Amino acid sequence: MEQLTQHVEALIFGADVPVTIDEIQNCLQETFETRFQKENIEAAIESLIERYRKEVFAFELVEIADGYQFLTKGAYHSVIATFLKQTTKKRLSRTAMETLSIIAYKQPVTKGELESIRGVGCDYSIQKLLEKELVSILGRSEGPGRPLLYGTSSKFMDYFGLKSLKDLPKPKDFKEPDSEIGEQAPIEESFDKKEAPFQFGEAEKNPIC
Repeated sequence: MEQLTQHVEALIFGADVPVTIDEIQNCLQETFETRFQKENIEAAIESLIERYRKEVFAFELVEIADGYQFLTKGAYHSVIATFLKQTTKKRLSRTAMETLSIIAYKQPVTKGELESIRGVGCDYSIQKLLEKELVSILGRSEGPGRPLLYGTSSKFMDYFGLKSLKDLPKPKDFKEPDSEIGEQAPIEESFDKKEAPFQFGEAEKNPIC
């Protein structure tokens, strides 16, 4: 169809999470009541990726978390970081960050396993991470009592700019942490970025302003 690329562009731009090719295909087919080939959608996406590589644009189209999303380019991360710092008042606590890091590297993991590693209860931290949709319930363990299994969510992948869990930093890559997870105030816990037990470098997602 004519203007397929523009429709794909509008759909990805308007979404607040990465959009998969299947989602794009289903949306287009329902909207226009006609069949769309994935090959044509993929070609449209490739043309958009190439277009937004040009220096005239401050953002680009990237593949992330099994989908596609517009993100600001690295050269403009500092101004976005300043804006987020000015508008974000409270963040996750060190306890929540430690719990999230264990879930990220050990998933799927039960609450008992988390508490065994940390040596303290994790009920509150898990609840906060579930509320922020950074962690999800993956099912139940086959062990005694069949406890719930926890893992990171697609929002976690999206936030840290990870295409897959394979992109998590390796232990040898760790350095003085400087990443933080935040959102618009208010939330209950404070967090000093110097306390974060791990970091994801410059992969943190920066929305288009």
